[in-house]
Amino acid sequence: MTGNPNLISSSVAATADVAASAEIAATADVDDRAIIGDNVKIWHLAQVREHARVGAGCTVGRGAYVGPGVVLGANCKVQNYALIYEPAVLEDGVFIGPAVVFTNDVYPRAVNVDGSLKSADDWTPVGVTVRTGASIGARAVCIAPVTIGEWALVAAGSVVTRDVPAFAIVAGVPARRVGWVGRAGVALVPQADATYRCPKTGELYREDDGVLTLV
Repeated sequence: MTGNPNLISSSVAATADVAASAEIAATADVDDRAIIGDNVKIWHLAQVREHARVGAGCTVGRGAYVGPGVVLGANCKVQNYALIYEPAVLEDGVFIGPAVVFTNDVYPRAVNVDGSLKSADDWTPVGVTVRTGASIGARAVCIAPVTIGEWALVAAGSVVTRDVPAFAIVAGVPARRVGWVGRAGVALVPQADATYRCPKTGELYREDDGVLTLV
């Protein structure tokens, strides 16, 4: 038993590729073909499907779903009841807010034209890619295939239908850029010399043709 009474040792998933330091709630469903890294925490009622890879230091919240083959880099946070459908890829340090949904079907149908139930061979899944440090706010929906750039911020409740540039703040339905954000998660302030400054860290960024880079 670990020091946290809500989590139990990864020995409950002894048949899975689970690091000894991982902590998995007794009510979580972790497939024995999943790969779970060091110091991962998987909370109550979460489901991690076959061949998913959960990197070191990640937290998977209560009731969250991580689909087959989904990849989470190191130190990601997937909050309660988020739905991460395959073949999504999250790089290191990604934040996924509560009840976020990543779709994976461009033409969703339960049945074929002849009325037969669709099988895995009847459609091609497409994924959402989230680059390092990006954050997706609560109840946002990302319509695959899209890429969320590094350190970008998707506002809560947004519907993302196209790629999001690095360091962009996007909001709305459909989501559109409404500003720029720094690595600290704080909106950047425009300066007189056409740069942007982070009021928290002092870092400077420069925009060229809609692309923001750290100076």
